[in-house]
Amino acid sequence: MGNTTLANPAPLGLMGFGMTTVLLNLHNIGLFPLDGIILAMGIFYGGIAQILAGLLEYKKGNTFGLTAFTSYGSFWLTLVAILLMPKMGLADAANSHFLGVYLGLWGVFTLFMFFGTLKGARMLQFVFLSLTVLFALLAVGHLADSESVVHVAGWVGIVCGASAIYLAMGEVLNEQYGRTVLPIGEKH
Repeated sequence: MGNTTLANPAPLGLMGFGMTTVLLNLHNIGLFPLDGIILAMGIFYGGIAQILAGLLEYKKGNTFGLTAFTSYGSFWLTLVAILLMPKMGLADAANSHFLGVYLGLWGVFTLFMFFGTLKGARMLQFVFLSLTVLFALLAVGHLADSESVVHVAGWVGIVCGASAIYLAMGEVLNEQYGRTVLPIGEKH
């Protein structure tokens, strides 16, 4: 019988989430337009790669990882669809206030998922707490038609995405070297 140890799919999901989140929030702070780069990342890395990571978490018996990665992968795919379907003549442009409700629902989901991180690594807690704040700010920004709140959310999103990238690389490098290269605040 060969090695039955399964690889950790979390860094793949965290990178898909983190890099895509950073790119979208560079737009939210006003640095870049919302273009094909963000949409492509939303489909392929934020969307499909996260869903694949979630399905691999299923194989490992990790309900939290399954729920998180497949849900946030689906978030990216739905967000891209919300943005592209009007351009394809398949739907009207999204109502900004209803988009705020959509983002608010994702914030509620994320808050519950944050509680699921309290037994995990501190860095994972930070990712989910900052993501909860990000969704809350984006929801308020859209519901109140406030570009300045969306701008603040963009900065929170960059920090959130960067923290997910850090956690992903911490998990990869710490496993690769068999010691703590990047501390992620693991609970033992």
